[in-house]
Amino acid sequence: MRNLILLHGALGAPETLEPLATALTAHYQLHLPAFPGRAGVAASGYNMSALVGFLSEFITDNNLERPLIFGYSMGGYAALTLASRQPGLLGGVATLATKLHWSADAAAAEARMLDPDKLEAKVPAFAATLARRHAPLNWKDVMRGTATLMTDLGNDPLLKQPQFKAIADPVLLLLGDRDSMVSLEETREAWQQIPGAQLGVLPNTPHPIEKAPVEILSAQLHHFYRQCNL
Repeated sequence: MRNLILLHGALGAPETLEPLATALTAHYQLHLPAFPGRAGVAASGYNMSALVGFLSEFITDNNLERPLIFGYSMGGYAALTLASRQPGLLGGVATLATKLHWSADAAAAEARMLDPDKLEAKVPAFAATLARRHAPLNWKDVMRGTATLMTDLGNDPLLKQPQFKAIADPVLLLLGDRDSMVSLEETREAWQQIPGAQLGVLPNTPHPIEKAPVEILSAQLHHFYRQCNL
């Protein structure tokens, strides 16, 4: 079986990918790592380069030869950045709901939504979920750190046209047609810049991975990964 790494989003954890993992488990040797600074895994700081470095080390430490990758949201950005830096390391990268155009204004807008005190007051049930998901880390620190990561990306995006053009591995960019955080325009622009990339849209699908149609998503991924040769 091919090795497949499933990467969660900015405030997520491996558990958020378990429904997808269940749908794919018969076809792949699955790996669901937790990014540093989430799901109880300590981190020295919050920045995208650290996540890319973690992913590279995870592949090396586990002796994974050209693994396939699925990255949701932030996880997809880390995977594509690694693909641009180390061509040939990955067997193929599929992303869903990954914001691919970052600017200072866009980052500021995203960071403003990551106010843990306001979230706790307005959506206490989600705050409780985050507290459980990231324990023993303080979920408020996780959220503030994620805001810092986004601000850094806005000031210095790691993926621009030269990086997109440097990606040599097979790529599939997926987006939900109801995603209010990631635009079709920015996804299509990246698709046009990545050599040979594929583009897909999931119907009636908003941004949260929990709302993605698992049956459709898993079928799309399996169709793509069968095209990715070692």
